[in-house]
Amino acid sequence: MSQVAERHETYLVAYDQFAKAQGPTSPAWLQERRARASKQFAAGGFPTTRDEDWRFTNVAPIAEAGFALAHGLARDAAALVTGVAVSDSVRLVIVNGEFVAALSDLRHLPKGVRIVSLRDGVRDHSDGIEPHLANTFATDAHPFAALNTAFLDDGVAVMVAPKAVIETPIHIVVVSGPEAPQVAANVVSHPRILVVAGEGSQVRIAQSFVGAAGAVYFTNAVAEVVVEPRARVDWFTDQRESQLAFHINNVQAQVRAGGVFASHAFSTGGRFMRHDIGVALAGEGADCTMNGVYLVDGDRLMDTHTSLDHAMPHCTSHELYKGILAGKSRGVFNGRIIVRLDAQKTDAKQTNRALLLSDDAQVNSNPQLEIFADDVKCTHGAAVGQLDEEAMFYLQARGLSPADARNMLLHAFAGEVIEGLTIPGLRAQIESTLFAALDRDVLALRSGQGQG
Repeated sequence: MSQVAERHETYLVAYDQFAKAQGPTSPAWLQERRARASKQFAAGGFPTTRDEDWRFTNVAPIAEAGFALAHGLARDAAALVTGVAVSDSVRLVIVNGEFVAALSDLRHLPKGVRIVSLRDGVRDHSDGIEPHLANTFATDAHPFAALNTAFLDDGVAVMVAPKAVIETPIHIVVVSGPEAPQVAANVVSHPRILVVAGEGSQVRIAQSFVGAAGAVYFTNAVAEVVVEPRARVDWFTDQRESQLAFHINNVQAQVRAGGVFASHAFSTGGRFMRHDIGVALAGEGADCTMNGVYLVDGDRLMDTHTSLDHAMPHCTSHELYKGILAGKSRGVFNGRIIVRLDAQKTDAKQTNRALLLSDDAQVNSNPQLEIFADDVKCTHGAAVGQLDEEAMFYLQARGLSPADARNMLLHAFAGEVIEGLTIPGLRAQIESTLFAALDRDVLALRSGQGQG
């Protein structure tokens, strides 16, 4: 396992080349943050299964592949963007880590929100970027976030003015992959997103991750979200990468007094997927909702790590994550809730449920509560099992076939989380993608072929 940690030379060489190329055009503060992150990654290397946060997830396939830094427009980028486009929204497109204005659509951009590419914003010293970019959370415990920061060059910043209520959803489409079929497949990109919601503002933001079907690549994304006092950010993650892709996404949010951050995550793609989402409730009366549903089959892996840090009193959090696993797939859920010493009157609830559709699928669920205050209400629950036989019998007794009964129960299981998606166009897409995958797995079960 120590050999895995040490297989990062390719990335360190690439960083040296990147730093030399970008140094003259980057401000000193950004150069310093990149260099610090590079040193962190160099010191620790890739995580191994000896690390507590990675004990069920072996990153050796990523470490051994030696992914080269992607350049240029990914294969089928325009078609992929069109395929996930949501009408009546602001569309921002990031391809292989770079903001692409030609594929974006800002016609519906309302007053009160400012959009800037990170490259232009850093160069032009746009207000609000320097205090937050690569500065909202510590990357010491997040080696892949450190790697992303080391290569921080472009992406998008969404700056919402105080008291602005943005009715138009903002849809960030992240496309990754090699430039063309003949180009080497093993490429990596480091998309970056920064969102700052001013005091008393409201905004809905979705990020969709896509790539060419059958392509092998590595997406290593980071999003930083700052929710100022009494602001609200509804955040939607839609991950439907190539079934052969490696995908790591780290979302970190800071929520000030009276602010609200509501996250809803949906995952159906990728050979290897890791989703880290951390929320710091850093002001009194802050609130967080953290929901998600994933479907994984074949021999694919979905790993979700969540962290809720109740640092101030009178904060609330509600978390619901669900997984559906078929074939020989594996799922991991690690949910951590921390209640600090001064965080009295905390109300936190966490629930994790997983359905296993085959005997070979497996899931590891690990809820964690760390409570240092005495006047709190915290609960957590985890359940792993198969479909309810009584419910199956009930539906079949009323005329449904076993396959139809199973399908109905699976749709209801996933639908509880999908109901929270308040962007109708994106919700229709996710329902279609998820339910098509469910239908495929149910059909495989019915035929007895499995998904292995």
